[in-house]
Amino acid sequence: MKEIRIHGRGGQGAVVAARIMVIAFVREGKWGSGFPTFGAERRGAPVMAFVRLDDRPVRERSRVYYPDCLMVIDPLLVNNASIFDGIKPGGTLILNTAESSRKRYHVNLGVTGFVNATQIGLEEVGMPITNTCMLGAFARTTGWVQLDSILSSLEEYFSGDILKKNQRCVERGFGETEVVKF
Repeated sequence: MKEIRIHGRGGQGAVVAARIMVIAFVREGKWGSGFPTFGAERRGAPVMAFVRLDDRPVRERSRVYYPDCLMVIDPLLVNNASIFDGIKPGGTLILNTAESSRKRYHVNLGVTGFVNATQIGLEEVGMPITNTCMLGAFARTTGWVQLDSILSSLEEYFSGDILKKNQRCVERGFGETEVVKF
C-alpha cells in the first residue's frame, strides 16, 4: 500500500487534490481512499489530506502517520520540521517552490519533485491555487498514476473554461517538475 499525506492551507485545494487523486487511481483499476483533517474551517488554516492507494481494497481509515509520499502545497510549510514526521526511508516529496535551491529537506527523502505551482496557477487560473498543478507534479515524480487518469478525473470537479485551465495546470505541473533523486 502507498500512503500519501498532503499539507496545505484552507483554500489551496488540498482536499480536492486528494479526491481527484483517488478518482484517478480508481480509473486505473486500483483501490484508493482519501479524506481530510483540519482544525478551524477557514481559509488559511492548516489542512492535511490523506490518500491511500493499493491493488486491493483499502480498509484503513486512520490518518497517514508513515507516508511514502508528502505533497506540500504551501511552500512555507516545508520549513516546519513536523511536516516530515514519519516519512519512510526512500520517501518522496512533491514541493511547490519558487526557490532555485534543490536541497534535501530530510534524510529519509529519496526523491523530490520541485515545481513552481504558484506561478503556474497565477498564469493559468489567475489565482495562486496550486492543487491541480501539484497533481501533475505528483504523477511525474512518482509514476504511481498516469497523467491521462488525472486529466480525465478533473471532470468530476470542473467544467467549461475552468476545466480547461485546470487541465493546463496539470499538464504544466507534469512538464515543469524537476525531479531530483538523492
